Amino acid sequence: MMDFFAEHGSNLMYKTWEHFYISLAAMLLGVIVAVPLGVALARIPKFADRIISLVGILQTIPSLAILAFFIPIIGIGKIPAIIALFVYSLLPILRNTYIGVRDVDQGVIEAGKGMGMSHWQAIAKMELPLSIPVIMAGIRLSTVYLIGWAALAAFIGGGGLGDFIFDGLNLYKPSLILAGTIPATILAVIADRSLALLESSLTPEGMKDTQNAT
Repeated sequence: MMDFFAEHGSNLMYKTWEHFYISLAAMLLGVIVAVPLGVALARIPKFADRIISLVGILQTIPSLAILAFFIPIIGIGKIPAIIALFVYSLLPILRNTYIGVRDVDQGVIEAGKGMGMSHWQAIAKMELPLSIPVIMAGIRLSTVYLIGWAALAAFIGGGGLGDFIFDGLNLYKPSLILAGTIPATILAVIADRSLALLESSLTPEGMKDTQNAT
């Protein structure tokens, strides 16, 4: 074990950072695109099912096929890996945002507007806070998936812990496979717990009391 860290320790730290960076960048892009889109779809439910189904179809495409698709367009490296993972991040976040905002009690929204809130204030101060638990569930699910899928970035020169995994498979070295899978698993657990804490801090106090009571 000590010999392994002496030989690969610095590279392991770098690859872990690369893996985290790729996953985080894709997840943030997914949040930036999917949350506003989900809020918008809650206002046009007639088209919501079609758009969510279209995004769902994209997720049925094998991840390696999406990675390969972007190579002729933007080459190899981290950027195509991040874009491919971004595509995979969309569905859980979009679907949960749509459901969360759609299911907010309209009586509460009307009461807020009756108090003088504008359309955007109602979204920022009422709809999003009240749907935070549902939205964060989608973000947490998406993040855990992305950390696992980020290993495939190694196929197109994106780096990350997938380099260790595929080197281990090619060289028949279990130690290299474990060096890739164990840190990725730890990253997924840390990310999930961190997002759970963020969810707790963003959830309105009244909703926390209701959740604890149930």
